[in-house]
Order: sequence, then C-alpha cells, then structure tokens
Amino acid sequence: MPAKEAIVPDEFDAIFAAPFGALGVRTEGDFFSEILFLPPGTKPVAPKNALAARAGTQLDAYLVNPKAHFVLPLKPAGTPFQRNVWQAITTISPGTTLSYGEIARNLQSAPRAVGQACGRNPYPVVVPCHRVIGAGGLGGFANARDGYLLDTKRWLLAHEGAL
Repeated sequence: MPAKEAIVPDEFDAIFAAPFGALGVRTEGDFFSEILFLPPGTKPVAPKNALAARAGTQLDAYLVNPKAHFVLPLKPAGTPFQRNVWQAITTISPGTTLSYGEIARNLQSAPRAVGQACGRNPYPVVVPCHRVIGAGGLGGFANARDGYLLDTKRWLLAHEGAL
C-alpha cells in the first residue's frame, strides 16, 4: 500500500505493531491472503479471526527471533513465474541475501522481472523478499525506492544480521 493512502483499519483482519511501523494482515476463509507493511503510527487492530491471531503469533515470534519459522496456509496467488521467484526467495536463509541478478540467473530470467515479482509478493516476511537486494546495494522494497518501506527493509535485514 503506498504511503500516501489512508489506512482503513476495517480493511484488515488484524494490524500488528512492529518496530518499523505495523503489519496489516488479511485472511480469506481458511487462507492467509496478504500482509502489508504499514507506516509508523498505524494503530493496531485486534485479530478478527483465529487465522489472523495465528499469523500475529508467528509474526511476533519472528520479530523476537529472525530464525522463527512460519507455518501458515497461504492463499494461492501470482503467475507461475512469480510463484517460482517466491519459491526461490523462501530458500534464502535468515541473515543472508541474494541479488535480483543471482535469482534471475537461477531462473533463466532477468533481474527486473525478479524485482517486479518481489514487489508483487503478497506475503512479505513470510516469503522474505527483503533478502533480495540489488547488485550495487539495497535495491527497492515493496515497489518503493525510499521512505518507510526502504527503512523497513533495512530494519529486517539488520534484525537478521545481514546488514
């Protein structure tokens, strides 16, 4: 969600406070359907269902220990290429990074296409796209090149010991 849009708490099944801002969680039926990074100052919203509460418990565990694992039923999303990129991202261990180019070479694709797939990742943190960086530095994050989203990427990488 772009920083300039107003946060509508009712659009989320929960909003959890985080050291870098907040995490908005959406569920659909028995599936975890989306997580969004929300700006600092966003007010928490109590979970509206058991799956949102479960996501919150696992996100809290990660914020304490970057090696915590996620076990959430993810709603199928994305194109076959995007799913391949997201699968590749899940193999990157906490505290390590790969470049967009490295992932692109492994998938016989282009770095820009990998970056676009990262930007469309509906499950950031769970599918840790923050571990994908540019060849010359941090790169973008969640379709942003600056602001609180890039600050969030820096925080996540530092939390994991990768910065």
